[in-house]
Amino acid sequence: MQSLRELYNVGRGPSSSHTIAPERAARLFAQRYPAADGFRVVLYGSLAKTGRGHGTDRVLEMTLPAKTEIVFDEATEAPHPNTMDFYALRNGEPLGKLRVFSVGGGEIRIEGEPDRTPPAVYRFHTYNEIKAYCAENHIRIPQYVRQEEGDGIMPFLDGIWQRMQQSIREGLDAEGELPGGLHLQRKAGYLLRQRHIDERPETREDRIVCAYAYAVSEQSASGGTVVTAPTCGASGVVPAVLRYMQEKHGFTDAEVLDALATAGIIGNIIKTNASISGAQCGCQAEVGSACCMAAAALAELFKMDLEQIEYAAESAMEHHLGLTCDPIRGLVQIPCIERNAVAAMRAIGSLNLANFLTHTRKISFDMVVETMYQTGRDMNRIYRETSEGGLAKLYR
Repeated sequence: MQSLRELYNVGRGPSSSHTIAPERAARLFAQRYPAADGFRVVLYGSLAKTGRGHGTDRVLEMTLPAKTEIVFDEATEAPHPNTMDFYALRNGEPLGKLRVFSVGGGEIRIEGEPDRTPPAVYRFHTYNEIKAYCAENHIRIPQYVRQEEGDGIMPFLDGIWQRMQQSIREGLDAEGELPGGLHLQRKAGYLLRQRHIDERPETREDRIVCAYAYAVSEQSASGGTVVTAPTCGASGVVPAVLRYMQEKHGFTDAEVLDALATAGIIGNIIKTNASISGAQCGCQAEVGSACCMAAAALAELFKMDLEQIEYAAESAMEHHLGLTCDPIRGLVQIPCIERNAVAAMRAIGSLNLANFLTHTRKISFDMVVETMYQTGRDMNRIYRETSEGGLAKLYR
């Protein structure tokens, strides 16, 4: 498995696969052809069908240094659901071409070139292997992360945590409509302020957790800066639960960083053995994965054992299986923003189940990850970030 530095990325929303990855690809292509005075980019698959709503065209035009033509080719079948063809031009004549795949979480791969994927850092790539190693050596998952990554990983995670909190603050302070034409009002600040004098503790918890999830998700939807956890479209879940629990229970930043390390291992297992891309496996791969990460992070915060951490993560994914990705008008707004909030509440529910029912567990985390991947591959493509099915089809 790769470093957690490749999972947690800081970038502009609304989509890691549709904005962060195209920006990276465009920057790389421009560096290869500095003499170009024009560019042409052809988008296929999910990028073609939802790229306008996701802002793919805008980020490409902002990144490439000369006039750029964007073509949304919805008809041609490409080898990957997020495929981009880049063309460099000089006086109208071609200089070069590059085919790039956006594979999830902002990561890119280039056709016909050696895999640019960073080298593996971790010896093990399943939860069962990591659990066995930690149990044998009497360590917790954050200690395993430090062993494999070195002590430098903790300052990195501290920067990630600071950015997550900043995104929450920015989202709570922002007001008005989100861009894109749906006339969707920001709700994060409103939720935070809607305190009732007779509010029950459970209701207050849901309201505040949702407010934090909305804050980050609305920032992402507006093109603001967020942390992929594991993607921009699912970036609100992990920060929301960690910020709330830190405020409620007084956990230190060091304890939160350990929770982020554990969440990162869970996200990395999914990324390595399945997918975190909505275009490949639907929203179960994005918000479902974020819910797993959040549930495991909470279990680490409360110093639950390795079996309980597994139960929390497995339960979170099991009850997202089959979740489709059907963004209305290709915007990462409906149902995406609210879905982050619901997943944050569900992560807390999975934590509570893990506290009481771990000994009854029948399904392993590795099994549910494999199930999610197979379910995603079997899912009709219209439910995999194309805006051709579900709510996106029926909304008028």
